[in-house]
Amino acid sequence: MKFMRPLAAVVVALLSLSVGPVFAEDSFEADANAALKKLYESEPVAKAIGEKAKAVLVFPNIVKAGFIVGAQYGEGVLLMNGKLIAHYNSVAGSYGLQAGVQAFGYALFLMNDKAVQYLDKSNGWEIGVGPSIVIVDKGVAKSLTTTTLKDDVYAFIFDQKGLMAGLGLQGSKITKLEK
Repeated sequence: MKFMRPLAAVVVALLSLSVGPVFAEDSFEADANAALKKLYESEPVAKAIGEKAKAVLVFPNIVKAGFIVGAQYGEGVLLMNGKLIAHYNSVAGSYGLQAGVQAFGYALFLMNDKAVQYLDKSNGWEIGVGPSIVIVDKGVAKSLTTTTLKDDVYAFIFDQKGLMAGLGLQGSKITKLEK
């Protein structure tokens, strides 16, 4: 994970060139709520999970770019009972056979106090470390009901645009921002 800081700098540079300024502070909550609404309309199981979740961490716009070495960056918010609690960023680096640029959003549904506390008390949350996370795709979504929910965190990736192809190693970290 030593390469995360330089890759974060590369991603910030890519973002400033390709998508302009990242979210204005007063639009964080509106962007997150709009992204959740769109997700709920396209994935009814996400809405059912959202109603049971203790909190939802929403990243409406993640930009990923790479050629051999890749990076991604995005900012989002933690919502509890529909209210903004804190701002976060998501940074990832990857290495391998890859090329392209892609934008997408994702939401992490924190289902219990343990998951919320881990996010709050950890100095950044590395995906793959800590609470168990289930990535919900079309196949998983068909078998989920509110009575079968048993994991700490459910993740939905949505609104994918662009093309990113490849095979490689990736590390991702979510960090609370002081705003």
